[in-house]
Amino acid sequence: MITISLSDTIEEAEVIALYQANGWSSAQKPEQLLAALRNSHSLVTARSSETLIGLGNAISDGHLVVYFPHMLVHPASQGQGAGKQMMAALLEKYAGFHQQLLNADGKAVAFYKSMGFTRAGNTEPMWIYEGKEH
Repeated sequence: MITISLSDTIEEAEVIALYQANGWSSAQKPEQLLAALRNSHSLVTARSSETLIGLGNAISDGHLVVYFPHMLVHPASQGQGAGKQMMAALLEKYAGFHQQLLNADGKAVAFYKSMGFTRAGNTEPMWIYEGKEH
């Protein structure tokens, strides 16, 4: 059984293990990663028993705009609905916000389209990025 929580406590070792399992370079900056997640406007987790299998966060002004930077599920647990449940919890919390934004890459594009996201007009994603996984 998967348990979704919008107020769960996270531990460094479990978070780093999840990010490493997904090959995310932010796992190489554990102090910054944990600080960023813990200081997010919202943090959602998915657990199977008590094991962290998924995590997502939101950065927001609390009124008009929300950005969803991280949403990941352990590869061994993908396809079981944890990602959809976590995203649904965040979308419910931010329902009615003027802008709900994210960047999707690769296989994630179809996932986010299934959750109601569409391309943002003629925008083009841009960044200054230190990672290597994209």
